[in-house]
Amino acid sequence: MILQKASVTKALYETGAFAVVRVPTVERGCEIAEGLIKGGVHAMEISYTLPNAGEVIAGIKEKFGDEMIVGAGTVMEATTARLAIMSGAQFIVANMMSDEVAKICNLYQIPYAPGCTTMTEANHALSIGSAFIKCFPISNTYGTQLVGLFKTPTPWMPLMISGGINLDNLETWVRSGAECYGMGSLLTKGTADEIAANAAQVRRIIDETRASMK
Repeated sequence: MILQKASVTKALYETGAFAVVRVPTVERGCEIAEGLIKGGVHAMEISYTLPNAGEVIAGIKEKFGDEMIVGAGTVMEATTARLAIMSGAQFIVANMMSDEVAKICNLYQIPYAPGCTTMTEANHALSIGSAFIKCFPISNTYGTQLVGLFKTPTPWMPLMISGGINLDNLETWVRSGAECYGMGSLLTKGTADEIAANAAQVRRIIDETRASMK
């Protein structure tokens, strides 16, 4: 038996990067997924800021299967979490912390990454089973020093950074000790081939930096 929560959490760490996706059609979502896979980035978050997010998740999973880990983003309450999971979402990301979403994710063994701003929020999130702490919306404000603010008192805290990451600063974020890195336009704009080229750069930076840190 594959332990779903553990295996997906491990896979998210191993791929490191994931695309933060907001698209009007399933077809565009699949085009982005194709580029990501070609470039070696095997995770993407479909934001529930658009009403078709469930359809996009289901469409990508149907076409690419195990080649792509597909999650749901901007999941603010339990109903959306349940709908996302039923559409095939393999992880849940949010801009805030919700105990009810955490309960749904734990029930179905889905990794949950709530947005936390304070140490109190982050520790509470860990205590109710969150797989990652999404540093939101403060990763842009504090930069990589934010990782030290969380990791110094709680070095076991797994951190997800989303926002403000690019090819110039990705290495710095990896070296900071954060585990996952969400990227928007860098991994979602342009043709599949253009996305693949950027994804390959992202893959190289993460792999080379992690290797040099061992």
